[in-house]
Amino acid sequence: MKISRDDARKKRKARIRKKVNGTAVRPRLVVFRSNKHIYAQIIDDQAGVTLASASTKSIEGLHLTVDNAKLVGKKVAEEALKKNISAVVFDRNGFVYHGRVKALAEGAREGGLNF
Repeated sequence: MKISRDDARKKRKARIRKKVNGTAVRPRLVVFRSNKHIYAQIIDDQAGVTLASASTKSIEGLHLTVDNAKLVGKKVAEEALKKNISAVVFDRNGFVYHGRVKALAEGAREGGLNF
């Protein structure tokens, strides 16, 4: 039986999560992409706390495009810098590092995050 696209992403996600952990010093920047929106969270895995977040839903009037993904990256970086977070570990969450996911990462880097 052929593995569905979503099941393949979940397998990639599990492999990535074994290697990528967020700490208080260097939290994890997680990306989730749905059909309509893109979400970014900065998470401290040791405490189990979300430190900052942004999405196309939280910014009024945005939907999922490459340009808007870059804006979400800049917004999450801005919120992280307010909380003195400058270094993160990037978790692409099983998505291919291309297009909207890559644009979000570049926006976060332009916003001042190091990874």
